Amino acid sequence: MFNDIGPLELVTLIVLAVLVFGPDKLPKVIQDVTRTIRKIREFSESAKNDIREELGPEFKDFEFEDLNPKTFIRKQLDNEDLGLKEIRNGFDLKKEMAEVTDAVHSRDSDTSSASSSGAAGSSGGRIDMTKKPETPDPDDRPPFDADAT
Repeated sequence: MFNDIGPLELVTLIVLAVLVFGPDKLPKVIQDVTRTIRKIREFSESAKNDIREELGPEFKDFEFEDLNPKTFIRKQLDNEDLGLKEIRNGFDLKKEMAEVTDAVHSRDSDTSSASSSGAAGSSGGRIDMTKKPETPDPDDRPPFDADAT
């Protein structure tokens, strides 16, 4: 609960508590605070048990921590039934990127050799996905819109 409190902060809180409540009342205040925390925990546990009883036996393995989206997703991704670990371990991003890069570079060299030899269909059935600027014919005029002028 107090994992992020350092020793200097803890000493400061103790000194502040002694100054505010005094050494005579401090033990009673600590007892009251611990009793209140204990009652809150008991109340929350009884509320959880009541909710589990109302949900019925089909929700007997329901955990309230699963309502946190991060915990729920982590639990679902770690589920062995889905086989996601095999997919995650079988997918090598560097290998896939290298294959794509090789394909792009070889496609560029294929298109440059095909355009220099004059044979457009010699790319081996591959689709050329590179963008080439279209050169308009000198006789073609852009469309004329009489309403725009």
